[in-house]
Order: sequence, then C-alpha cells, then structure tokens
Amino acid sequence: MEPATSKTVLKNGVRISTKRIPHVRSVSMGVWVNAGARDETLEENGLSHFIEHMIFKGTARRSAFQIAKEFDAIGGHTNAFTTMESTCYHARVTDAHLPTMIDILSDIFLNSVFDTLEIERERPVILQELGMVEDSPEEYIHILSGNAFWGDNPLGRSILGTRENISRFDSGSIKAFFKKFYQPDRIVIAAAGNLEHQCFVDQIGPAFESIQSGNGFPARVIPDIHPEIRMHRKKLEQVHVCIGAKGLALTDPKRFAFSLMNTILGGNMSSRLFQEIREKRGFAYSVYSFITSHADTGMFGVYAACEPKKTDEVVSLILEEMNRLKESLLDGAELKNAKEFTKGGLLLASESVDNQMVRVAQSEIYFDRIISLEWIIEQIEAVSPDQITRLMKDLFEPDRISLTVLGPVSPKKQFDGLFSRVSRAGSGIALS
Repeated sequence: MEPATSKTVLKNGVRISTKRIPHVRSVSMGVWVNAGARDETLEENGLSHFIEHMIFKGTARRSAFQIAKEFDAIGGHTNAFTTMESTCYHARVTDAHLPTMIDILSDIFLNSVFDTLEIERERPVILQELGMVEDSPEEYIHILSGNAFWGDNPLGRSILGTRENISRFDSGSIKAFFKKFYQPDRIVIAAAGNLEHQCFVDQIGPAFESIQSGNGFPARVIPDIHPEIRMHRKKLEQVHVCIGAKGLALTDPKRFAFSLMNTILGGNMSSRLFQEIREKRGFAYSVYSFITSHADTGMFGVYAACEPKKTDEVVSLILEEMNRLKESLLDGAELKNAKEFTKGGLLLASESVDNQMVRVAQSEIYFDRIISLEWIIEQIEAVSPDQITRLMKDLFEPDRISLTVLGPVSPKKQFDGLFSRVSRAGSGIALS
C-alpha cells in the first residue's frame, strides 16, 4: 500500500499536494510552475531558464550568499530545473528543518528582486552552460534533433535559449515574463516525506495565497512533424545519430504500451538495439531509444554514436529493428521481461522521497489528481503483445521520420539513397 496522499487547493487556485512517508527522516519539497520553454515566444526563448537561475540570486530579505548559507547550515540540498512545460524549484532537508526550508523556498519564489547587478553576474554563467552543452555531442544532438522534428514550434528550440537572447535579457523582461506566467492556477506545491499535510499547508499556504491571478495563459500550439534529413558537420571522433518518429502525449491511454515498446527496442542492456548494434556487432558504445512526451504530443527517438564509416550501417540497423518490432508479433517472454524491468524501476524509484515528490507534482499538473503506483502497475500488466505491434504500426511511418546527424559527415546525399529505400509495403515498411 502506498503512503497516504493529501491535497488542498488555496482560494486563488494554488494546489498543495503531499505524500506522507512516516518511516523516513527527510522531506522533499518542490514549487512547480506549469510553464516552460514551450510557452516562450522566439524573442523570449531562454527566459524560463534564466529565471530559474535568478530565483536564487536574492530577495528583499536575503542576498544570494545568505540563501546558499542558510540552506547549507541545515544540511539541505536545493536546486531547480526547467523543462519544455514546467519549471521547478526544489529542496530536501531532514524533517526537523522543514519550517526553515518552507521559509527559504517561499521567500525566493515570491520575493526575488531580479537585481540588475546579479543578472550581469549570472549572464556569463548561463552562456557557459550553453557552451558546455554544445561541447557535449550526445546532449547537443538531441537539441538539433528536436529542432529538425518540431521545426519552428517552441518545442524545437533549446530550453537554454540563444546567445543573442541571453545577452539582452534584463530585469524588466524577466519581471514581465515572471508576472505573465507565474500565475496561481499554474502553481503546484508538492512535498513527500515525514510530514503532516495540514501542518505543511498551515505553514506555506498564507504566503502563496497572496499571489494574484493574471490575465490568462497563452494557448500552446501543437506542432506538425517535419520528416527530413539534417546534417551538421563538426570535427569529432564519432558520428552521432538521432532518428525521430511520432510519439504519444503524456496523458495518452496507450502510454504504458509506449513505455514497454521503448524498453524492448532500446531501453536497457537486453534491448534489441543494444544487443544487435553493440553486443553482436560492436558498432557503437552508446545506443538507445528514448521517449520525449508532452501534454499533447510526443516524439519517439533512437540515438547512436559510431565511427564515421559505420554510420550508414548503423542507421540501417536501427530502421530494420524498428520495422521488425512493427511487423512481427512480440514474444510473450520478451514482453514479460520488459514489464518486470519497468515495474522494478518504478518501485526502486519510489524509495526516493525526491522521486515521490516529482511524481506527486506531475500527477497534479497533467491529471489534476494523484495517480497511485498500484494503478500504474496494473496498467503495465494489462499490456498485450498485440498492443505493442499495433502501436508500432501507428508510430513508425516511413514518411514521418526525421534523421539528424552530427560529426565528420559527408554531404547530405550520403543518406538520400538510404531513405529512398524506405517505402511502403502494404501496411508496413520495406527496406530493400
């Protein structure tokens, strides 16, 4: 049986959800905003992430140093992150220091001053972060692949923004964006650990109930898929490859079959791609499939890195394995193993109060309710081999695939022949 969950909605719409885990000595807390890089205009691209940095840089009561010092003084861990659809400010402390954590997180979220001097100090740090990502081919190709797949939609941009935008953001633009998007009905406060729900609400509620409602939230645009080949030449030892195909939304009822499909294709060491490309042939050290899901859309992808002369063969093998999963009924034992792997990951993650806090928050943001781990496991167990095959047939379409390549690549014509050989054969795909 899962630990007890509780929920309170403040008068202005802020949601407070907690999960009590009495056998631990810590509490993890996160202040979540259902707004991220996807909600930015082209000129605003990078502002959500910039605000994430600036939240810790001083309030009317505390300087940036005092914020860091006070967290360190209670042995706490604090951080923040930005995604396409949300921004989270979180911390974890021992249960005895919960009131202090509440006070600090509430202060930085509600009272940050976004001081001009601190902005100028932080700007080069964010530029360095952008450079660090570009220096990491495995990270950078995922940004390039997203841009190829989603095109000009905000989902196709980097969460970090561009150098031009980062260089011109100022206190005024940051405050305006914060006011526009950090609205009470978009805020979820989640906590998990050794805490009492009502006591937690009594401590944090009054401060957050003071947030005034805004003028509404701009609608998100569901992007079209852009099936194309993009080559990015860069002097590297390896060629990095990303293949993108249609995916599912986070709320899609077929998401459980989707997760198992991903595990079977390239989600672990016994997966088809790992065994075929790395173990049997030795073509790549790193090869895996992945899921990128959002509230209303998603992408199913495969990544691999290999020596340049093996690039064509690796791409062909990936397409063949995707096609094989689509055309042949899945073996029951292979599906059972994927289910056990997935359930094991969920259960092991549930022993972390940080992961429990994240699951509480995401349940609220995407489903407006807490979804139990028992129910999720039931849905996983109910997936059949036929569901996996039908899902793969729906997602893996020959005219809706993107290919992004980064490294010492030849001209684009290197892959033109490969993709022209991917043609419809009945309801499937044939590689001739």
